Amino acid sequence: MAEFTLYCFAESGNAYKVALMLELCGADWEPRGVEFFKGETRSEEYRAVNVMGEAPILVHHRADGDFTLSQSGAILTYLSRRLGRFGHESEAEEYEILRWVLYDNHKLTSYTATERFMRHFRGKAGDPTAEFIYARAKDAWKVLDTHLEGREWVAAARPTIADISMCGYLFWPDQIGADWNEYPAIAAWLDRIRNLDGWAAPEALMPSGQ
Repeated sequence: MAEFTLYCFAESGNAYKVALMLELCGADWEPRGVEFFKGETRSEEYRAVNVMGEAPILVHHRADGDFTLSQSGAILTYLSRRLGRFGHESEAEEYEILRWVLYDNHKLTSYTATERFMRHFRGKAGDPTAEFIYARAKDAWKVLDTHLEGREWVAAARPTIADISMCGYLFWPDQIGADWNEYPAIAAWLDRIRNLDGWAAPEALMPSGQ
């Protein structure tokens, strides 16, 4: 058995954040595919593991018993502390990382993931609600692009879990309706992430949830 089991599926940017973190850290992990599009996360069995009915879920098989955790931001924080990578080196960095992880969960991923689901997976491009959310996603991209101007990484002089969290849905530009030529700082930042040792695309790390 691997040290870590990740409940995940390749279409999930939130699951990808954790899979990418594990891969970049060279962790001993294995994916446990979630059949999201067949309704698995709504089942009683799944909600017994995570009452929120969401992916990802990380199970750390420890000597003192399995430790189970959900929510990508919490998981990334846990892994950075356990694996000693992509964390803070000062109190100021700790809170700057937290600031951007919270912004990602509240704005960047929240709007981007929702508009992708509605416009790409549900075919609702043009629907007023979908287009409102799309506009909010683009606002969040602009905030990130502006922040990255003159910077290499989001929260420190090196990559941290803030970068790993915020990139989760941005490697699908066609699916989210993004032209990164319009956001050059994001484009350059995504290239830097691709060049990290161990980087892999979501589909290379996790099975499909179809």
